[in-house]
Amino acid sequence: MPEKGETNMGFTFSVENVIPVIWARHGLGQYTDLGIRVGIPLSGTGIDLNRVLFKRDRKWDVFNVAYNLAPNSSFDFTYYKFKGAKQITKKNPFGVAWTGYRCMLIPNGSYDNGANRSSIRFGMLYGRRLSTKWGFEVGYFHDFRSMPFSKVMTSNWDPSDTTMVKEYDSSYKNYPHKVEGWPTQFSRSTGFSLQFFMYLGPTKKKKK
Repeated sequence: MPEKGETNMGFTFSVENVIPVIWARHGLGQYTDLGIRVGIPLSGTGIDLNRVLFKRDRKWDVFNVAYNLAPNSSFDFTYYKFKGAKQITKKNPFGVAWTGYRCMLIPNGSYDNGANRSSIRFGMLYGRRLSTKWGFEVGYFHDFRSMPFSKVMTSNWDPSDTTMVKEYDSSYKNYPHKVEGWPTQFSRSTGFSLQFFMYLGPTKKKKK
């Protein structure tokens, strides 16, 4: 939960960014905090706003709006459901796990198919605070125009393959997953997220 005037900092290690991203979250009030992320190079840089919508006992719901700078920059809208553990241990005094439901909008992706460069994705995520210093989050967000959801785990997906064209017609050919070896906004890998968080804790407030 946010605390007004408190700033927490940490690092994020993810499959999306080779170099760790540093982040800071500042409490604007009892139910709102603002987050800033800085990546080197700029990929991974972004800003987001959390708003607590509901809290009861060990559970609370949060709505998050975020912008992420990347080769396929996106606006993310996420509804989180947090739950605290019944028993708090010395190793993990936070004991928090969460699930989330996200809409991911890439308005101007890296690949131009001549019609529409946008990608709209929907999916779920799961995260957990493992200890005082560490946590993780994993999720997948699918673009239903780029491929059938039932084929996400198919390693040899090829929209130009004769069998695929017969089964799904040729519409998926307009949404290639890779161009010159790089993932486009339509790629499965663009929708996959795996992050590990290192929490540095709150910064010390200056004494007046």
